[in-house]
Amino acid sequence: MIGKLNHVAIAVPDLDAAVKLYRDSLGADVSSPVDQPDHGVVTVFVTLPNTKIELLYPLGDKSPIQGFLDRNQAGGIHHVCYEVDDIIAARDKLVADGLRVLGDGEPKIGAHDKPVLFLHPKDFNGTLVELEEV
Repeated sequence: MIGKLNHVAIAVPDLDAAVKLYRDSLGADVSSPVDQPDHGVVTVFVTLPNTKIELLYPLGDKSPIQGFLDRNQAGGIHHVCYEVDDIIAARDKLVADGLRVLGDGEPKIGAHDKPVLFLHPKDFNGTLVELEEV
């Protein structure tokens, strides 16, 4: 069921500084910031040869990333995203196995304009997991 690692998301308290670090210090290919109002974040993708890093910055007062940064002022890894071929089949298997899907259990459209689901971190060794249909 699980496919490639799509990205690792890092919440950052200063998006400009994070972009500069990856672009200028590490020489990475860094996208322009994109507001994701449905998710309460600004995203920047750092493209690597084998995966991506997603930099997350709060957008709006109700941003879930702001809560994360309130607890982790320096920022840090927010979630990992794995690819799946069929998000509904993946969801149904995980639920049948007793694992929890966050929200209402229905896929939402993510930052790549593809269906995504998030899985409860307590079910995955303390790690928030995102599944993205490819």
